Amino acid sequence: MTDQLSKDSIRHEALLHRDRIDPREESAEDACENFLKSIDPEPDQIVALYWPKGREFDTIPLLHELLTRGLTCALPVIEKGSRVLKFASWKEGDPLIKGPFGVMQPVADEKTVWVDPDIFVIPYLAFDRHGHRLGYGGGYYDTTLRHYREKKKILSVGYGYGQQAVLFNLPAEDHDEKLDWIIT
Repeated sequence: MTDQLSKDSIRHEALLHRDRIDPREESAEDACENFLKSIDPEPDQIVALYWPKGREFDTIPLLHELLTRGLTCALPVIEKGSRVLKFASWKEGDPLIKGPFGVMQPVADEKTVWVDPDIFVIPYLAFDRHGHRLGYGGGYYDTTLRHYREKKKILSVGYGYGQQAVLFNLPAEDHDEKLDWIIT
């Protein structure tokens, strides 16, 4: 129980800290450039991103650049009763709706093209030098990464502010999935 209280306390402080970061101090365009230099997705790879909510780091420049380069991009859809995120192919102009937790997600209907991403761009509240991330506590990304890692080789990329780094080891439980990369 102490670990969970510690994790909840860290999550609370990390959220407060993130909300105080001035987004003008860390360029989303620079992070996009860092992503493209470091990850350099292949044309046939599918990249799953998130639509930024509130003060989350802005993924829109990266999403736009990946689409401009002809890559298939996808956004998560939260399905009631499941912690495994589904991913709908998305391009600029496709409609978004407010889903659970106020997260913008693609409209899911008979026209939706569901995809299995190869690269996952994931938000965080904090990260440490070992690749552990602290999310919002719902377990969606941990469950999703585990699900896809059992199916195929994937790459998980934490994407956010460099100021969200912590100098201590984040508490990690057996179900917590490590990130392969962290791009700031």
